[in-house]
Parts: sequence; structure tokens; C-alpha cells
Amino acid sequence: MPHASCQTRTRPVRLDELASALGVDSPGDGVVTGMALATHQLRPGMLFAALPGRTVHGAEYSGAASVAGAAAVLTDAEGQAAARRSGLPVLVVADVRGHLGAVARIVAGTETLPFPLFGVTGTNGKTSTVHLLHALMRRLGWRTAISSTVERRIDDDAEPSALTTPEAPELHAFLARAADRGVDGVALEVSAQGLSRHRTDGVVLDVAGFTNLSHDHLDDYPDMAAYLAAKAVLFTPARSRAGVVSLDSPAGHRIVAQATIPVTTISTDPAAGADWTVRVTEQRPDGTRSTLTAPDGTTLDLDVPLLGVHMAADAGLAVAMLATSGVPLSALRDATRGRLDVVVPGRMADASAATGPRVFVDFAHTPDAFAKSLAAVRAFAPGRVAIVVGADGDRDRSKRAAMGVVAAEAADVVVVTDHHPRFEAPAPIRAAILAGARSSGHDALVVEEPDPARAIRRALAEVGDDGVVYWAGPGLTDYRDVRGSHVPYSSFRDARTALAEAGHLPGTRCEFVGEPSI
Repeated sequence: MPHASCQTRTRPVRLDELASALGVDSPGDGVVTGMALATHQLRPGMLFAALPGRTVHGAEYSGAASVAGAAAVLTDAEGQAAARRSGLPVLVVADVRGHLGAVARIVAGTETLPFPLFGVTGTNGKTSTVHLLHALMRRLGWRTAISSTVERRIDDDAEPSALTTPEAPELHAFLARAADRGVDGVALEVSAQGLSRHRTDGVVLDVAGFTNLSHDHLDDYPDMAAYLAAKAVLFTPARSRAGVVSLDSPAGHRIVAQATIPVTTISTDPAAGADWTVRVTEQRPDGTRSTLTAPDGTTLDLDVPLLGVHMAADAGLAVAMLATSGVPLSALRDATRGRLDVVVPGRMADASAATGPRVFVDFAHTPDAFAKSLAAVRAFAPGRVAIVVGADGDRDRSKRAAMGVVAAEAADVVVVTDHHPRFEAPAPIRAAILAGARSSGHDALVVEEPDPARAIRRALAEVGDDGVVYWAGPGLTDYRDVRGSHVPYSSFRDARTALAEAGHLPGTRCEFVGEPSI
């Protein structure tokens, strides 16, 4: 399938119709058949949305947009002179980004949608819940589409994602294509940044889900209160018709208190007083079993090939969201019979060999994610547990020490290494994690090893054949970002190589928990 940003519904919209909707003067006759934010995404007949940039205004590229066949330019007062030099018709608004959703909705024809639309927000668990929704909808016999951190998918056609929540033109084009393909249900990840930066404008969810809130993204928001507020707007009538909120983090109670739409609650804590409850009954190296109890007392047994109480919570949230949309519990009970076939790419990917220590490579970047995943592997680990951990450069620095603290509290061995330093010097990144680990007051062995290839081998040596190594951060990425260059490196493949070097047999002892192909 061609890249999402290059596809739109070919629904001609008159410029005077757009101008009227925006409340601005019409630039003349003509029609547009799509919308894009970058000139390389433009196709003949599309509207070029020229936003102000950090160093250059997007309107400076209006000439290139004209060459690409753009029908008109949408920009602000600052960019209108440059846009007019292109000779294209120009629509001028006060805030281009703030109008993207409204325009994209008209251009894509997504004012109404023929399917239920689900959206999931929270610090951790968004991707898992969206993929669980996808698996459950498929079990119900639905044709599906999903947009997640790792992929955009319509039926069996998938492509990689660039953003957790796509920009408004891409999102509306995606929804239009899903409608054209006749899908029966769509699930989206909705990030705080996606809400704050108007990426989801013009979209109204049938059911919004909230997983949790924990320390993250304080490079984008001044404090946790602002971060929570960014997510809370999803639970208002302009964004959603109903919600399901997990009470497994304190923020869930605040979301419920602030919500201005009907909400139901869910929790793994029986003392939380939630409408739905999740009780984990078994944790294994290849998955988790749980019992979900609905508000009317109906119980459903869930068996997912995902590790930990938090994954059972995500599965319960997905079921509750479908029930809230009107799917009968009897149908959901049928859909959850037997092991659910779901893969969440890059989440707890099982790199283990047929013998030796178990190794899981995860896409995790927060203290809360570390704590939950380490608890998941500790539940079945017969021996020592090690974590190989690094932090992203040019991202929230305030969480690095906390990552180290949690690692030392929950693991026997902490190996601090480099991940994506980007344009930061890697040594101070490691130093912050090390300082946190060494301040925890726990007796974990804390080791610094900058080279990831050496780090995994040190961790394997420390835990022995009956241990577990949890490699947090890289997931299934096949590169490291070093000063803007993508240096080839696959943590998953190198973990397998390291196990083979240590004399362990090829193959695996169970089904992959995550997607093994890269």
C-alpha cells in the first residue's frame, strides 16, 4: 500500500467551500483533492498547508509546491507574501495548525464515519491496547484498521508509522481510506502531543480509553499536571462520545473526575471500586491468563501471549471499550475463547534460544514501564534477573535517574549502556541512570558498559543459564541514532548472536511474545 500521506480520497472540494468553512475570503475558483504538509507528499490537485517552522516558514516552499501540482496554499499572515509569489491561490488563517483538522475533515470527507472509532491514550500501554483491539475485532469477524506507534494497517496492508499520532491530513486520509475499504472498526493511538498539536482535530471517537499516567514527556510539558491535562481533553464531547478509564494509576481517578462524557472504569486492584475488574490467574514465559469481570458480574477468561499484569490490564481495557461501544458480552465471550492471537511488534520480543537464559527485548522508555516489565519476568524467573538499559538523547532528561532507581530496585543486575544518544554526549546520559541506580539503596550489581554488544554479553554472563535478561529501550529497531546518523545495529539479532556464542542452542523454547522479524 502506498504511504498514507500520499493517499487521499479523491473528493473534489471547491476553494470557496473551504474558505467559507474557515471564515476567510475565497482566493477564487478551483478545487482541491487532498492536503499535505510537505512538498514531497504533494500530488497534483492537493492543498499545501504551509506552517511556520523553527528557522524557515513553510510558505517559502510554495514555489516547489506549485511545481508539484498543488492547487492552492493554506498559510498564515506571516507566510502569505511568500505563498503568493508562487502564483497559487492562497487561503490565509491566523493559526494554520489550529485549522488543519477542520480542513482535513472536509477534504477527506470524514465528517461522518461508517464504523466505530476507538482511541487509546496514556503513558504506557497505548500500542498494546490498540493491537489487542485489532485482534479482538478480528475475532468478532470485523474488517479492521489501526494506527499505532509501529504501524498503520488497513486489513492486511501495513506500513511503518513516523509518529504515534499522525498529522491531521494523514489521519483523516487514513480514516477515509478505511471507510472506502469497508472496514468495520478502527483503533488509534492518541498521544498527548497529538492532542496538543491539533493532530486529532476534527476526529470524534466513539470510545476513548485511558491506560495510565507516569513520568514521561517533561521535555514537552512543564510538569505532570500539564501532561495529564493534555490527555484529559480526550474525555470531552468535542473529542469522544464515551470513555473507559483504568484506575491502575492515580491519574485515572483525576481523568474520571474531569471527564464531561459518560465513563466506565476498570482496574486490576479489587479495592479500587472499578466497574470492571481484571484478576490475573497465571503468568508464564509465553503469556498471561486473567479473568475479566463485567459490571453485571459476567466473567470472561483472557489468555494473551503478552507478559505481565499490565498486559492483562490492557486486554481488559480493550474488551471493556468494545463492550462500551455496544458489542454484546456474549459475542465478546466467544471472541475471547482460547488464546488470543496478537502480536505487539517490539514489545517484549522473545530473543531466547532453546537453552540458556531467557532474553526479552522491549520498546520501553519510562520508569513505570521498567517496573511493570521487570515484575512480569520476575514472576517466572527461576534465577537472577538483569536489565540492560539506556536512555534516548534529546528527550526528557528528568526521568533518567528514576529509570536507574527502578532498575536497581527490581533487578539483580543493572547494565547501563548507550541507546540513541542522538546529538547528546552519551556519557552524561549513562551517568544520570547510574547515579539513580547507585542511590536506590538496593544491592543490585550496577555495571557501566557503553557498547550495547558488550552490555548484552555481560548481562548474560551475570545471570547464568537459569536467569532472565530484560533489554529495555531498543525493541526491534535495527539502528542506533548517533548524531543524526542511523548506525546499523539490531539488539534482537545481537542478543541471539550472543546466546549462540555462549553455546546455547538455536531456536526458541516457546512462541515469540513479540514480532521476531525486523
